Amino acid sequence: MKQMTISERADTLHREAVVWDMVWPLEPWAGNDFAALDQLIAAGRTLMSLSIAGDNHNISEAVQRVASARREVLSQPDKYVLVESVDDVCRAKTENKLAVAFHFEGWRCIERNLDMIETYYKLGVRHNLLAFNQSNSVGGGSAEQVDGGLTRHGRRVVAEMERVGMLVDLAHTGRVTSMQAIDMATKPLVFSHVGVNAIHQHWRNVTDEMIKACAQTGGLIGVAGSSMYLGDPACSSECCFRHIDYLVEMVGDEHVGLGTDVVHNLTPINDFLRARPEEWPDVLEPQWPGINTVRPHQVLELVELMLNHGYEENAVRNILGENYLRICSEVWI
Repeated sequence: MKQMTISERADTLHREAVVWDMVWPLEPWAGNDFAALDQLIAAGRTLMSLSIAGDNHNISEAVQRVASARREVLSQPDKYVLVESVDDVCRAKTENKLAVAFHFEGWRCIERNLDMIETYYKLGVRHNLLAFNQSNSVGGGSAEQVDGGLTRHGRRVVAEMERVGMLVDLAHTGRVTSMQAIDMATKPLVFSHVGVNAIHQHWRNVTDEMIKACAQTGGLIGVAGSSMYLGDPACSSECCFRHIDYLVEMVGDEHVGLGTDVVHNLTPINDFLRARPEEWPDVLEPQWPGINTVRPHQVLELVELMLNHGYEENAVRNILGENYLRICSEVWI
């Protein structure tokens, strides 16, 4: 895919802005190891939130994975800043380092022990998805044929996340469960990496109702970089921009962000998905092409596209990272 020409204005804005990318799966078997973070650093990221564990892990596995990631980050203080507050993100930008946050994808890894939520938060886990495609003890997953909604346990989980300062993330969560979590929320929450269902119909994408409800909490919708959600096998920057632009038109630039979900080696990821049709029902389609994702440099192309379409520089800065700075300043404790 040919890279577009980048103007000096776009390059300067991107270089000076806080670029907050909310989703990057830490999966060495798929090429997403700490060495691969160099590509994101070179592409101008200020913060990367690493997906460490979730519904595929118990407490022991999740804690060990967090401990390993913490060791990697803390052992390279000249390169990384472990994020505990928004001040750490700003410091990383000033010091030309990468701010690294952690998150989970699903709550099996608390084994219904609510005390683990605060423990994980103190270890650096700053947001978490309520479910990952399939239903769990918290609520419904987005891939399920029936979403039973937020469970009684799930309501306690959301309340405890808000109490300790962990950002509630509804990506991969069922639509009924998502709306019920939004209804009970007292703080902003997010869909960290999704597409717009009105542009491309997909069971992972957000409806207009979900978009508006999330924005009313003060939260945001993060546009993902996966071909499944964008509806574009090439994951073009132009297609990604269409999702951003739809959201901006509907709820304003204050409620839009990025969660690119870049995967560096797609072959093992696609093999993994094909083996899990209950979690990824797309693979049951006879002509399923596999997934593709955007590449790290495409965020700069998005800046160019936003400016070319008349976005004010403040709006671009909001989408790149200022919105997350605002939200996390309110939620994190």
